[in-house]
Amino acid sequence: MSNHLIKLADLDRDAIRELLHLTDRFVEVSQRPIPKVPALRGRTIAMVFFEDSTRTRMSFDLAAKRLSADVIDFPTHTSSLSKGESLQDTVETIAALGVDALVIRHASSGLPGEIAEAVGETISVINAGDGLNAHPTQGLLDAYTLCQHFHGAAGIEASLSGIHVGIVGDVKHSRVARSDLAVYRSLGAKVTIVAPPELQPTDLDNWPVDITDDLDEVLPSLDVVGLLRIQKERMGQTVVNSIDDYIERYGVTESRANRMNDNLVILHPGPVNRGIEIADTVLDKRPNVLINQQVTNGVAVRMAVLFRLLGSGIEID
Repeated sequence: MSNHLIKLADLDRDAIRELLHLTDRFVEVSQRPIPKVPALRGRTIAMVFFEDSTRTRMSFDLAAKRLSADVIDFPTHTSSLSKGESLQDTVETIAALGVDALVIRHASSGLPGEIAEAVGETISVINAGDGLNAHPTQGLLDAYTLCQHFHGAAGIEASLSGIHVGIVGDVKHSRVARSDLAVYRSLGAKVTIVAPPELQPTDLDNWPVDITDDLDEVLPSLDVVGLLRIQKERMGQTVVNSIDDYIERYGVTESRANRMNDNLVILHPGPVNRGIEIADTVLDKRPNVLINQQVTNGVAVRMAVLFRLLGSGIEID
């Protein structure tokens, strides 16, 4: 694993397993009465979010503070960028402050990778979501949540072998889907993309998985339904002809949930469009909806990533 985390497709299975096994340790830390360790004391991490975020931003912030790192919250909307400063100059300014890592979210696909190339090995760059490209820590926390649910923990040889995952919804505009696919396949899961034709990825050759537009046909064989949010902000204008039709065909309605296997697990990266991707009654009452567990695990996963990149040679107390 390099000094950066840009996309999961860059990591081999051993590197992914190492991060998930390390997450086991930080899940234990998070369950302590005082969930904090001094592992990154003296390190400084800058949060540079050009897109709005609740879960990812707060999760990274909490992860850094639980590792005793200092955190700079870079205000992109009120920075000198609004005065015409280039992004390159802004990044160089942040680097000159002596930070050890940049956690970056941006609407432009590939930008975190470009910044990583520019700063080299002097600063770690962590992609917190870029355009339609990747969201690596979301993929890791989704995989960890499934390992935890099916096996109790990730373990040293984390595996999802024998698990059939359906990634359902707006795959075309989803960076989460791309990261989930990479990590699920690396860990041995079978993956089926379930989406209406207009929301299927256009680069199908890069999606070596089964693809269908019929959720009800594939549902009996699924162990996991990974729901995706309708990405209205990335569509320009919606390409879904009818929300009611989408709900009927792809939403986890109460009637569809009643036909599901009781052991089937439901994931969603959030925020949820209640009543569209999933009905309120299912979201609030079905025991195997693991959305809150995903949020909880997100802190431990991001602690593992920060520790792996910045804490080499340091023990976890």
